Amino acid sequence: MLVTGANRGLGRQFVLSLLDRGAGRVYATARRPELIDVPGVIPLRLDITDPASVAAAAAAAPDVKIVINNAGISTGANLVTGDLDTIRREMDTHFYGTLNVIRTFAPQLADGAILNVLSAISWLAYDGAGAYHAAKAAEWALTNNVRLELAKQRTLVTGLHLGAADTDMMAWYDGDKTAPEVIVAAALDGIEAHRSEVLADDASRQAKAWLSEDPSFIYREAAAALTALTS
Repeated sequence: MLVTGANRGLGRQFVLSLLDRGAGRVYATARRPELIDVPGVIPLRLDITDPASVAAAAAAAPDVKIVINNAGISTGANLVTGDLDTIRREMDTHFYGTLNVIRTFAPQLADGAILNVLSAISWLAYDGAGAYHAAKAAEWALTNNVRLELAKQRTLVTGLHLGAADTDMMAWYDGDKTAPEVIVAAALDGIEAHRSEVLADDASRQAKAWLSEDPSFIYREAAAALTALTS
């Protein structure tokens, strides 16, 4: 099993939980593998935005049958006012980086599995996270497409959606947060049950339910502002 972004947050919890569940060999990857502090794993250097780095990791881990695409960033950039290079970094990480990993590891994942760590924000725009929303929405589309493309080789592709997890990335957030071990347990149970999608908390379940609603219902403030212009 291989986990990207394994040096902190959900990635570190994935590594811990996999070991607790008896995983025989876990490759824990990060751009700075020296920061991986979990004993009993195989640390590997991996920058998912660098195809050469991804290829080197695949060569070093030829026995991997399950890949957990957890590595990600959150810049806080919006789309209209944010720095374009920063917006591209989000897309390069969540979309192209995840795709780099999938394309490189796919040949060895027949009868295996891929888990992509997505977000409730894959489905729900949020002022202050425009780049993250767009990149995660693209990663959700990627997840659905590679599921179809890899079905012929019997590779399970699971999308994990969650709201706020109690990690350092979400330290600024004062709302309800779910413990990382709860999120990861739901994800790993989903893989074991061969589920295509895991909604790990109430926030992700609500965001999924809102997909059928008119945007004016979901984004009431924007709708109210437009109504005021015409009244």
